[in-house]
Amino acid sequence: MRTWMATATSLGRRIRTTSVFVLTLLVSCACAFAQPGGESVGGEASLKLPDLSQVTFLGTIDGHKLLMIGLLFCALGLLFGLVIFTKLKNLPVHRAMLEISELIYETCKTYLITQGKFILILWAFIAVIIAVYFGWLSPVPGKSIGVTLPIILMFSLVGIAGSYGVAWFGIRVNTFANSRTAFAGLRGKPYPIYQIPLEAGMSIGMMLISVELLIMLFILLFVSGDYAGPCFIGFAIGESLGAAALRIAGGIFTKIADIGSDLMKIVFKIKEDDARNPGVIADCTGDNAGDSVGPSADGFETYGVTGVALITFILLAVKSPTVQVQLLVWIFVMRIMMLVASAAAYFINSAIAKARYSNADRMNFEAPLTSLVWITSIVSIVLTYIVSALIIPDLGGDTSLWWKLASIISCGTLAGAVIPELVKVFTSTESRHVREIVKSAQEGGASLGILSGFVAGNFSAYWLGLTMVTLMSIAYYISTMGLAPLMVASAVFAFGLVAFGFLGMGPVTIAVDSYGPVTDNAQSVYELSLIEQVPNIAQDIKKNYGFDVNFSRAKDLLEENDGAGNTFKATAKPVLIGTAVVGATTMIFSIIMALTAGLTTNVNNLSLLHAPFMLGLITGGAMIYWFTGASTQAVTTGAYRAVEFIKANIRLEGVEKASVSDSKKVVEICTQYAQKGMFNIFVAVFFGTLAFAFVEPYFFIGYLISIAIFGLYQAIFMANAGAGWDNAKKIVEVELKQKGTELHAATVIGDTVGDPFKDTSSVALNPVIKFTTLFGLLAVELAVSLAQKGTTITHAFALLFFLISASFVYRSFYGMRIGSEAPAAKAIHATAD
Repeated sequence: MRTWMATATSLGRRIRTTSVFVLTLLVSCACAFAQPGGESVGGEASLKLPDLSQVTFLGTIDGHKLLMIGLLFCALGLLFGLVIFTKLKNLPVHRAMLEISELIYETCKTYLITQGKFILILWAFIAVIIAVYFGWLSPVPGKSIGVTLPIILMFSLVGIAGSYGVAWFGIRVNTFANSRTAFAGLRGKPYPIYQIPLEAGMSIGMMLISVELLIMLFILLFVSGDYAGPCFIGFAIGESLGAAALRIAGGIFTKIADIGSDLMKIVFKIKEDDARNPGVIADCTGDNAGDSVGPSADGFETYGVTGVALITFILLAVKSPTVQVQLLVWIFVMRIMMLVASAAAYFINSAIAKARYSNADRMNFEAPLTSLVWITSIVSIVLTYIVSALIIPDLGGDTSLWWKLASIISCGTLAGAVIPELVKVFTSTESRHVREIVKSAQEGGASLGILSGFVAGNFSAYWLGLTMVTLMSIAYYISTMGLAPLMVASAVFAFGLVAFGFLGMGPVTIAVDSYGPVTDNAQSVYELSLIEQVPNIAQDIKKNYGFDVNFSRAKDLLEENDGAGNTFKATAKPVLIGTAVVGATTMIFSIIMALTAGLTTNVNNLSLLHAPFMLGLITGGAMIYWFTGASTQAVTTGAYRAVEFIKANIRLEGVEKASVSDSKKVVEICTQYAQKGMFNIFVAVFFGTLAFAFVEPYFFIGYLISIAIFGLYQAIFMANAGAGWDNAKKIVEVELKQKGTELHAATVIGDTVGDPFKDTSSVALNPVIKFTTLFGLLAVELAVSLAQKGTTITHAFALLFFLISASFVYRSFYGMRIGSEAPAAKAIHATAD
């Protein structure tokens, strides 16, 4: 243990040394060229919110008072989440299962505390750039640096705290639900083990959206309009940083643990989640770190950043203050409506599901989840038209725009239901593509199974891409029907509203995503608890809980439900990545507006004929493919070390369970490599963004567009290919009952290939795109400010930042490859001995 701690301390020392070097470099560069009171206009932080009380709605209520009512809905959303939280906590559970879920929570808690400290180190990088730009190079005009700078820094911490807080709430809810779900399975009935994970997901979804909306409304309602801009930009940067760190590190952690645990099934011919396998607890922790912490933080950031992007667009592109207020109030009333629609749909769907399945012996676990998504979409669309007709019956003198804007949002809301249906075509256990993977593996082993997964992933990218383009095209067409007189670039606003519509069923999207980690953990808790071996367990449960146990039925149902969880985890991923890409257009527009002085100058530079713009388009793809490799490399090396340790320390004779100390060592290995991988990636992305912004502003615009497009298709391909491989394994285990066979080994190999595809690289592209675009707002403004001193200075910084970024790109492979990690391996072996 001491040896491992020494290794971890060495890593921490290298991180701190690098951090100090980088921060010193940035401060030195800024001080060398900074002059107080720069000539820039202060960017997004200089935006001023109009007085919301100057416009009345519904005849008599001004905008400020109307949104004050929204605070009540946020409180009700928080209450909804807390009531379910309390209900889950009080559900019956046997002590053997409770002990396992609490052990999982304790390891999750340790991981989150470690990550929280790590995020603060990363925040220091961002804080320096914020301080350099807003404190020296370009203070916000007419505002005191002593007020503006602390506000931006404070709200960046609020954004981080929001992402971090909802992530913590998510793991606490899920670790309550996992043991309760496993225990409910002992009854041999499917309905309870469907209901509990969904309740947990709805608790997280409602809490997440309510907290995010509460913070945004607080800024709108209680912060002076002069300082709302700094609050919003700080909040968006903070939540984006928190989400990127938790999503990337969590994705690396969970797949190191998952692969390390899964491969033991092949090596030692042991069962799924065998209690003697010290990698299983780490796998359970990873299910929460990657599939609960990551999506919760990611979802929080997605809703916040999309909202900030739309607010920024309205203030930049709409000239009339009255129309600005109307649109701002309308958007936030629509955000409040999300909570109402999701809650209403949940109760409607619950009543239907209970009537159909409460006493059933069998059920299709995917069916009620599918109906929930569609009911929410329909309710959201209906409420969108009703609320729009009431809030903006007359917009800028046009009495038809209410239904046109409602239709544009509905394109996104419809996508939130259609995209999951398309994803299921490629990932569900009922999918022909997934069954093709199984059939291929039966004859050709792992190689043909993997190739069939590639086919499914590529086909899915085609259909999902065309679906998004079709719905965006409809939105664009509607935007040409009267929006142009009110704003500049109405098509960009339409695309932003489509992204907003994607989120129209937010709590439900988060709920079906969170369903997966609970079902996965429930299966593990069942096995790890060794419930079947507890003396007199059947009589004990009958006496204390009042029902007869059915062990074999419970195992089958829990495994089958895990397949549904895999499918619906997959359905949420393209929704979030689609939001990132569609919403990025709105943020990129903000940069374009600043560079072109409101589309009045240099517009010709946004052309393929402008060489830097074209080169930027090509460069973005390179960054996406590097990121995919770097994140997978971190998983590969970490999994190698985990497998190495588990193989050396697993005990299959004379023990019922792996020792807690061995399980914790696997968790330590996962944490170590997650942080190493995350640090290399973050620094490379951070300085890459600065470097490309400093090359030339229009080069950077092309770069941002490129990472969004390349990232969209790479993410869809990888997410759906990985989910297909995962559920192919589930078919072999649940339907074909062929565990321990060559076919099972082939599908396990396919699943381990798919693990970093679906849960590391693909999902992390979402926050990477948004962080790069959002941080790019500051980076390009910083570059333009320095360019006033001369392009030679700017290009010198571009080269310097690129060299730093490239060195960490180099380290992300050559510093992480298995051969370079020999000392760590020796340390692990020494610990084992």
